[in-house]
Amino acid sequence: MEVVTGIERPDLEAECREAFRGNWPEFVFHDAITKKYIDRTHLYFPRLDILLLDQGRVLAGGWGVALSWDGSLTDLPEGYDGALERAVEGHEAGQSVNTLCLMAIAVSSEQKRRGLAAAVITALRERGAEQQLVNVIAPVRPTLKPQYPLATMERFASWRRLDGQHLDPWVRTHLRMGAKILGTAARSQVIRGSVADWEQWTGMAFPDSGEYVVPGALGLVHIDRDADQGVYEEDNLWIQHISLE
Repeated sequence: MEVVTGIERPDLEAECREAFRGNWPEFVFHDAITKKYIDRTHLYFPRLDILLLDQGRVLAGGWGVALSWDGSLTDLPEGYDGALERAVEGHEAGQSVNTLCLMAIAVSSEQKRRGLAAAVITALRERGAEQQLVNVIAPVRPTLKPQYPLATMERFASWRRLDGQHLDPWVRTHLRMGAKILGTAARSQVIRGSVADWEQWTGMAFPDSGEYVVPGALGLVHIDRDADQGVYEEDNLWIQHISLE
């Protein structure tokens, strides 16, 4: 496999969208914080935006950001949104950085179960080490959590299979690589939209105000028809990897 950066192969952008967009529900792409900062992350951290290719075909990819973190639980960003904000604003302020934050990893639907996600993580960790980023963290979105939207993230984080391994396959991938769970990333993403927006994003109808189970959501979506607003606050899990320095 060949590892390239997105900036080296802008011609693959359309293929990446087609290969990876189905990894997440539509509403995830309507986070206001992401829209505010995402373009600058790829500009400021081009070495941390990679693709795995096989004879020119996109198999998997991932990206991260560099930020400052003192290693304590209290200094962790609030979550995905917080990491984006800290990385971009820190870069623009000339702040020194010491931490690689893995933001997203995706594998083409045709290439699942080949260990490619772990390969992407390893490649990003190697690039982080080259830049003297001595910490590696990630606000992880567990893939099985949408099946348990009523369970708190704290409760879900404690669930194990009979063999002692974590119930969630994505969390399991990280733990098998020597990572550990630090705790929950509360309000990792906050997504707001009109009722019509949410109906379009989910293909559901929301006849009255209340809490709704929505496909792909890790928790409940709050719909307020009087205010014409839907709000989704997603918790993730903060996971820390061993640096490859």
